Amino acid sequence: MEIALASTGQVDDITELWIELASGQRSHGSHILPEENRSTARDAVLRHTVADELAVAVVDRTVVGFVMFTVETGEYRQDRTRGLIRNIYVRPDDRNQGIGTALLAAAESELVDRDADCVTLEAMADNDAARRFYRRHGYDPHRIAFEKSTESDTL
Repeated sequence: MEIALASTGQVDDITELWIELASGQRSHGSHILPEENRSTARDAVLRHTVADELAVAVVDRTVVGFVMFTVETGEYRQDRTRGLIRNIYVRPDDRNQGIGTALLAAAESELVDRDADCVTLEAMADNDAARRFYRRHGYDPHRIAFEKSTESDTL
């Protein structure tokens, strides 16, 4: 297995993995429509690739996983420089081999090199496997998002 920053020649393969990620997240309550967002996802993959904000895991010359990351910028000044991990994904057949751990470590290392002093990421509340993975790697809940349907009887 090799972990490296992505190249533009890998954008289509990474986009396919993003579609798999988004499709899988639907079972955990995600509202993202995978196919309807293919073009937008490809644009995001390309932007992150060109900015050196996307790493891939390659096994036998095949991209089997990826992680997108960036340093947070915004209009509010903060007392921390936060690195953001936007997406991390490993194909199901390639899981439990340390690939996700290696991708996460690569993103964290890149973010530290870019002066981040903390790293944040999100997981679907219903995705117990992802939450366990992040907890094993030292991540603790920091902020909780709440949601309710406007079709509920409490609005």
